Amino acid sequence: MPNNLPTPLLDGRRAARDRRNLGWAALGLGVAGALAGLTVAPADAVQGQAQRLMYLHVPTAWTAYLAFFAVLVSSGAYLVWSDPRWDRAARAAAEIGLAATAVTFAAGTIWGRATWGVWWAWDPRIVSTIVLFLVYAAQLTLRWSEPDPHRGARHAAWLGAAGFVTVPVVHFSVVWWRSLHQQATIVAPSVHPPMDTIMLASLLVCAAAASVAASWLFLWRIAVLEDRAGVRAAAPHAVPAGRR
Repeated sequence: MPNNLPTPLLDGRRAARDRRNLGWAALGLGVAGALAGLTVAPADAVQGQAQRLMYLHVPTAWTAYLAFFAVLVSSGAYLVWSDPRWDRAARAAAEIGLAATAVTFAAGTIWGRATWGVWWAWDPRIVSTIVLFLVYAAQLTLRWSEPDPHRGARHAAWLGAAGFVTVPVVHFSVVWWRSLHQQATIVAPSVHPPMDTIMLASLLVCAAAASVAASWLFLWRIAVLEDRAGVRAAAPHAVPAGRR
């Protein structure tokens, strides 16, 4: 399969402008989310100001889940069609997922120190998150384990698809095993209401900001990988002389 075909979302005259607009939207939502989480939402009655780390911790965890789901879909598509565009998408998504997981872990560690009094605990959520990170780090490195780029990409695709099983393990670890980590509070039948309305609205804005920012990074990273692969987007349509 030739690798000189651009990703459709990155092709055309409007693609660069659309990516810039997406970036500005992410910035605007990020500022709104930061203001809401730091100044508008009230402090937690039990955890105090430390709870404000939720507005970073939860959105980045959500972003990591989305990114690894994109790895699953892109890896499966590559295994079926061997189109390098899907491999580039899987690589970009894995990189974003790993970065989001690192931020999630860092924020969670600081939050845990403030609430539990320790930086580290052998907690199911923490341990499974480390395993998830290592699986997708290995998925990225597999591309360079073979001299043949196609074989390396296929190995990475297999692990990228199979590795998604770690995502539900991380998410449901607080339900399946005894855990220090709190259980779900957004949708929790035992909690009425599950979350303060202003807190929930602020969290949703932050989650939207993280999702839009990840989408922008995803398209930007694919564009970079296409440039490195020598991909050339189709030339834009000629502009009629009367409109120049």
